[in-house]
Amino acid sequence: MHKILSGSLSVERLTIEIAGLPESLEGTRLVQLSDLHYDGLRLSQEMLTKAIATSNHAQPDIVVLTGDYITDSTTPMETLARSLQQLQSQLGVYAVLGNHDHYRPGFKATVTDALTQVGIHVLWNQIAYPWGSEFPVVGLADFWSREFDPVSVFSKIPASVPRLVLSHNPDTAAPLQAWRVDLQLSGHTHGGQIVVPGLGPVAGWLELGKTHLPSFLHPWIPFSRNNSDRIVRHWEWSEGLHSVGTNLLYVNRGLGTYAPGRLFCPPEVTIITLIAKPVPQRKTSPAMSLTRH
Repeated sequence: MHKILSGSLSVERLTIEIAGLPESLEGTRLVQLSDLHYDGLRLSQEMLTKAIATSNHAQPDIVVLTGDYITDSTTPMETLARSLQQLQSQLGVYAVLGNHDHYRPGFKATVTDALTQVGIHVLWNQIAYPWGSEFPVVGLADFWSREFDPVSVFSKIPASVPRLVLSHNPDTAAPLQAWRVDLQLSGHTHGGQIVVPGLGPVAGWLELGKTHLPSFLHPWIPFSRNNSDRIVRHWEWSEGLHSVGTNLLYVNRGLGTYAPGRLFCPPEVTIITLIAKPVPQRKTSPAMSLTRH
């Protein structure tokens, strides 16, 4: 059933330039997994096993998980955590929580405890330093929680220091323009799941229709009751790499799948290699040049 809803796993490979990346971190590799929604239907054990094997084969320095491990029950969490324990990396696995992970009372504690017990570092408005103080990893509380607090977190990092930011919901890229974000990794959207090549996710076009058409026509728009604007407002950031002001955002399509399934939007494992951004060479003015005879 899951194969019909989901399709085959896709591996996306990116090389990202980071301004001020320490020379010792040139070529650093990380893997991102997101939106597992593990329950045997939305994500099969077969797909999860393949994603973990793909990650391990990449031999990453760190693995990052960007939320929504469950959907509406914490029952599968222990089994999922045992599988995620198989992830291999040089410097550990770091995670943030998604909206489903604090959907009901007790969910946040259960998900956090299950991940922590298998050695995964869960960040909730916290900073980790797997590479030392020269390139910290920031993990933010979910945007839909009452605890999303970038002000207190970013105040602890000098503006001159490059950083990696984990934030489940890509909508956070808008307010995060107030700070330096060299690379933000998000999920949440599942890439829109149903995508029209060249036009983008169907959900985004439905929201555009509701914005520009009179309200009495909204009931005639297909799937309008899905309230896709409550999933994410910036559907233009539903997948892939985006510049948001001076910051950089990458949105993973996730592994899990909701009915009616995926179309032109395969589940994803992301492998990212970091390199230093070249420093622009200052041109020497002819009037200032020194000529020796």
